[in-house]
Amino acid sequence: MVNFALEPSRTALLIIDMQNVFVANSPIAAPTGVDVLSRLNRLAATCREVGIEVIYTAHVVRADHSNLGILGEMLPPVHAGLIDDGSNSGALHPALLVDEGDIVVKKPRFGAFYGTDLELILRHRGIDTLIIGGIATNVCCETTAREAAVRDFKVVFLGDGTATFALSDMGCGPISAEEIQRVSCSVIGFFFGQLLTVDQVLERLRAGTVSRPSQRIA
Repeated sequence: MVNFALEPSRTALLIIDMQNVFVANSPIAAPTGVDVLSRLNRLAATCREVGIEVIYTAHVVRADHSNLGILGEMLPPVHAGLIDDGSNSGALHPALLVDEGDIVVKKPRFGAFYGTDLELILRHRGIDTLIIGGIATNVCCETTAREAAVRDFKVVFLGDGTATFALSDMGCGPISAEEIQRVSCSVIGFFFGQLLTVDQVLERLRAGTVSRPSQRIA
């Protein structure tokens, strides 16, 4: 099992798609979305203290649907405007504590690297390690973790800092959110990164096992 170092100047916290539609009060919201949001707020605050970059993503498409593509065919609610840029459902949840110094990346597809300047941002800052949390575990979080790993970024995946929703019967029977969470985290932990809890990451950061912000690359 890998044990990646968390050097602040080379690490970013990447918080995926904590948007209204995915966090709460929606048919596709994760049941534990609000709890995960609270954990990620705590982690983000500590990351800022030690000099770790905090980056948020939002899965949105253009309001005129000029970049909708096959996504609209696969997901009718998206075609109906569910994640249109500027919509309330597609906005970041108001309880998410985004600091003015944080970075927000809008992404048109599931992975945070495809169709965005995320990799340019990370390379420019000399970042080679990503702590990944957010919603949904098995969709945008896992896709991003895979994209990161194949680009040789070290991935720390948050088992309790991610969440998902149940899937109805698509030909192999319904699958609970708990089962999806367990399997997705297991796959990431085996093939694509290191699986940790939010508290485990916080413990490492607060134990002084990482460098302080003064050593961070500008």
